[in-house]
Amino acid sequence: MLGTGTSMPSLRRGSSSCLLTTKRQKILIDIGPAVVRRLLECGHSVTDIDAVAVTHFHVDHTADLSTFLFACNYGKEVRTKPLTIIGGPGVRRFYSGLNKIYRWVAPKSYNLSIVTMKRDVLQLDGLAIETFPVNHNRESIGIRVQERRAVAFTGDTAHSKSLVKLAAGVDLLVAECSFPFRAMKGHLNLEALDRIVREARPKRVILTHLDPEWDDFKGVLHAPYLLGEDGMTVSF
Repeated sequence: MLGTGTSMPSLRRGSSSCLLTTKRQKILIDIGPAVVRRLLECGHSVTDIDAVAVTHFHVDHTADLSTFLFACNYGKEVRTKPLTIIGGPGVRRFYSGLNKIYRWVAPKSYNLSIVTMKRDVLQLDGLAIETFPVNHNRESIGIRVQERRAVAFTGDTAHSKSLVKLAAGVDLLVAECSFPFRAMKGHLNLEALDRIVREARPKRVILTHLDPEWDDFKGVLHAPYLLGEDGMTVSF
């Protein structure tokens, strides 16, 4: 868990990002502000990453993509292995806009593939990456990755039937839960997340995208819930 917060400034939590590591792949799920530095703090570099998947284009989920791409070209170790960027409808236009503003992000010594997904499945070196549209922005997707086990990432979202399918039976669900109790359009709180968990029955659930309101939470989280923290590592 590289960043478990929101766009609200917090000394405890950075903005959204998770690093998923398998035997052959390292995939970033979202890439909010300062994620490139957080990668280094966790013993990884941009050249280690095989794919970057963005759940939607809000700044707290994408701000460090330009930094990441710049570092691939001009870092201490220049990137040579291919990179895949995955996103919902409009991801090519989003990348093109970055390229116009920051002309240094276009790949110099590696192949870049940009893949648009909505309700699709992508095979990536033995991994099945499946995406589902979720209820937040037009381009918003939830992401499910399966090899022997399955993990799902909701991105920012409200409840939907598609979200239940995304999370159905997974070994680990990384779920946004912006507020303990307060309701906000396009986001989940504990009550809304409970509905999904009762229907989808994931084995474990990590809460992320946590507003600073969570710092004052005095309740008790019961199984299968676990409150996400920056730097947390979960094996499954």
